[in-house]
Amino acid sequence: MEGVIKSNSSQLGNNSDFLGNWVEQDSSFLFFSSPCDELVKAILFHNEHAKLIDRYEMTFEQWHGDKIEPYTIGNLFIYPPWEREKSLIERDKFKHITLDPGVVFGTGKHQTTEDCLLILHDLLKNKNISSVMDIGSGTGLLSVGAAMLGASKVLSCDFNFLAVKTTLRNVRLNSLEAKIQVVQAKGEEFINLNSDILVTNIHYDVMKDIIEEKGFLEKKWFILSGLLRTQTNKILSSLANKPVTIVEHRCLDGIWNTILGKIN
Repeated sequence: MEGVIKSNSSQLGNNSDFLGNWVEQDSSFLFFSSPCDELVKAILFHNEHAKLIDRYEMTFEQWHGDKIEPYTIGNLFIYPPWEREKSLIERDKFKHITLDPGVVFGTGKHQTTEDCLLILHDLLKNKNISSVMDIGSGTGLLSVGAAMLGASKVLSCDFNFLAVKTTLRNVRLNSLEAKIQVVQAKGEEFINLNSDILVTNIHYDVMKDIIEEKGFLEKKWFILSGLLRTQTNKILSSLANKPVTIVEHRCLDGIWNTILGKIN
């Protein structure tokens, strides 16, 4: 839908089929658990600035582009809430994470997510680190993973309200409210807060601005992910002019890049 529609609008707020909306610049993606054509008509009637662009019906797995099932990354066993019985398997060998992706795109199996979690595991295991800042939290998997892997304090930040709701749900599913603070804000608004690690798996257009903020150089470590080759080269070029050391550059699938760096 072209035009920004707020999730707390009167037409949406009282509808039990409304799952949430994803705002992207001047467009809103509205999610419903069943067809709500009359409701959409009412929204268009009460929002003259809005225009319906397209309408889709698909299953939960079709939306995510992958089967929602348990999987492992390093010593983390990640599973959806409806597979709780499988979570009992080899409990002593894995740290268990319940992840409900909701309608926020991504099941956690993306190469960039795996790279970030594996790097977080190594840093939290081998370095003197207690706090993590996750900018662009999405489902909240990196925030939850950081807390599970040993971080005592995690700030989880996303500008999109639906992502924040999803992150908060996953924090609660894993009983990590005491360790993870979830906020809705632009990353630039919180980058100046103290944190040992900055991890951001986010669009290049946002990342290029974040690394120019004063607070970026006040961290000890940074993990930058979600970058294609050309974007990675631009980020590395910007970092070359800063007092940082690139410790690792991963591109295991030949497409998506992840950068681990240390502030000098």
